[in-house]
Amino acid sequence: MKIVDFKSKNYNSVMQSKPKKTNIWILLIIGLFIGFVNGFWGGGGGMICVPTLTLILGLEEKQAHATTILIMLPLSIASFVVYMIKGGIEFDLAISITIGFVIGGVIGALILNKINNIVLQLIFAFVIILGGVKLLF
Repeated sequence: MKIVDFKSKNYNSVMQSKPKKTNIWILLIIGLFIGFVNGFWGGGGGMICVPTLTLILGLEEKQAHATTILIMLPLSIASFVVYMIKGGIEFDLAISITIGFVIGGVIGALILNKINNIVLQLIFAFVIILGGVKLLF
């Protein structure tokens, strides 16, 4: 397993795995489903996106997480606009939480660079299972 060195000139060759060739229509359907889940529940599309990118498209775990973050940005903005129009946002809470969210996002991205794919998969699986158990009770 290679550790990604962001300062290395070989970063792109280390980080990028070749995704499987997939029909554009399949990718659009996957995107539609992930967007629906995120819009319907106000989040959670990443829980579908990461496994999809690893299992169906063949990306490495870290690359799938990083790509999901990029995918989720416009998706979250679109969902935000709809919720804002409908009056479903508590701006006082959101502003305070956003500050912590940004700081936590930077810390998380830095940690992602330091851990191996197996540990990342275990943490991700644990979080998904924990969320499912919480929903049951």
